[in-house]
Amino acid sequence: MRSTFHSLEISKRALFTQQAALSTTGHNIANANTEGYSRQVVNMKAARPIEAVGLSHSTAPGQLGMGVEFDSITRIREKFLDDQFRNENKSLGSWSVRQDTLEKLETIIAEPSETGIRTVVNNFFKAWSDLSKDPEKTDGRKIVREAAMAMADAFNTTSRQLEDLKGDLTANINVTISQVNTQIDSISRLNAEIQRVEGLGDNANDLRDQRDLLTDQLSKIVNIQVQDSPQGYTITMGSVALVEGAQATPLTADSVSAAYGSGALNNGEIHGMILSRDKYVADYQNQIDTLVNTIANGEIEVTIPKGSVLPNNTVLGNKTYTGADRELKEDLTVKVNGLNGLHKLGYIFSDTPTAAGDFFTGTTGTTFQVNPDIVNNPNLIATSLRTTGTGTSDTVIKGNNTMALLISGLTNTKFTFPAAVAGTPDTKATMDDFFRSTVGQLGVQTQEATRQAGNQKVLTDQVDSRRQSVSQVSLDEEMSNMIKFQHAYNAAARAMTTFDEMLDKVINSMGVVGR
Repeated sequence: MRSTFHSLEISKRALFTQQAALSTTGHNIANANTEGYSRQVVNMKAARPIEAVGLSHSTAPGQLGMGVEFDSITRIREKFLDDQFRNENKSLGSWSVRQDTLEKLETIIAEPSETGIRTVVNNFFKAWSDLSKDPEKTDGRKIVREAAMAMADAFNTTSRQLEDLKGDLTANINVTISQVNTQIDSISRLNAEIQRVEGLGDNANDLRDQRDLLTDQLSKIVNIQVQDSPQGYTITMGSVALVEGAQATPLTADSVSAAYGSGALNNGEIHGMILSRDKYVADYQNQIDTLVNTIANGEIEVTIPKGSVLPNNTVLGNKTYTGADRELKEDLTVKVNGLNGLHKLGYIFSDTPTAAGDFFTGTTGTTFQVNPDIVNNPNLIATSLRTTGTGTSDTVIKGNNTMALLISGLTNTKFTFPAAVAGTPDTKATMDDFFRSTVGQLGVQTQEATRQAGNQKVLTDQVDSRRQSVSQVSLDEEMSNMIKFQHAYNAAARAMTTFDEMLDKVINSMGVVGR
């Protein structure tokens, strides 16, 4: 015979269980817009049945049910989708940074534009061409000087902006390393807290959500592998351990550089920053340096027309030109060191035959300048390659434009650009072709980075969408559950009322005959 209050116990358990389900539904609804939150469910099961109480074992079939109870509240989440998301997220982080850097490089190079390097270089040689039409005109020399200063300033500005971009990337790397250290410290703390809570038999659902959100964010910054164990997450970056249970190993700038060099750091935002700084920015800095140094000092082949008179003691090849040999009887094709080498074969704007000096100083985009002497005195610009008279009566023909024509013709001359990588052949190209190839390379790299970043964004969003379809709170579903649990709760309460009335009849209305 069952207990008199057995039915009340069943109803009580039903009330408690449905109430827990309603509370969990409310918790889900409350966190519908919480980032990283996974919906939770109450896992109900039939309570363990009992044998009917009696002096002997009951012969009635079946067991006596004890109602309902819940054994756990779990979150709905798929590890497979989490792993997929983090795997795609790291590539998105790297390509996004690389795309951003290359777009900034395009802005710095500013080609094609009316103010870009190609324009100022063309203006410089156009000024020489204009000067060749009237080499005795003082204005023409000043225009050449100003055009040269504008060209040098364009290279200086570009180099400075590249250096600034490099510095920004270094600063961002350090900031992001601090961010990583904060995150792995929080994850290690959550590991410890989750282990403590679950050691008591509970499910630390909300703490696990917080840990997964931090792990997701971390996956965009560095390439990570995550392993779950009873001690919590073990997170590694290649062979570098970041989190092991409650222990976090902070990163430093040196350890990150070492990881990048060894290949342990091969994706994520920090990888994209280092690669952008050491590959893209460094490469374009090197190309700008190569361009300016080649303009000033790079090897070129020029043909000096016959009739030209070289400055006394000029050494070309293995021959020293002096005395009557200074005047060329035939065209002379020789190799000189850039615009400086060619300019020094001409005469400054004076009566006395005085060889010109270097036109430019500096060998990098940052140090490249017009010779300060020329800046102060444009008459030091050489246009003539002719003199008249001999000995003390030797006088420069100021109206001669041979040197001006030779320099203006350098736009079509192939310079020898040193190879960026040792062991590879040097490049022979005009200045315009070299710079156009640089700009073209930048355009292709930007296009590729944009394409890769776009593809990764689509892939990451797609995986995240699938993940959200599993874990995200659906208000429609929660509202439906709420109605379901509410009715179950009401029904349990009605059952309890019914049992209460039955007991009232037994206790207060039975056995009262003869009172």
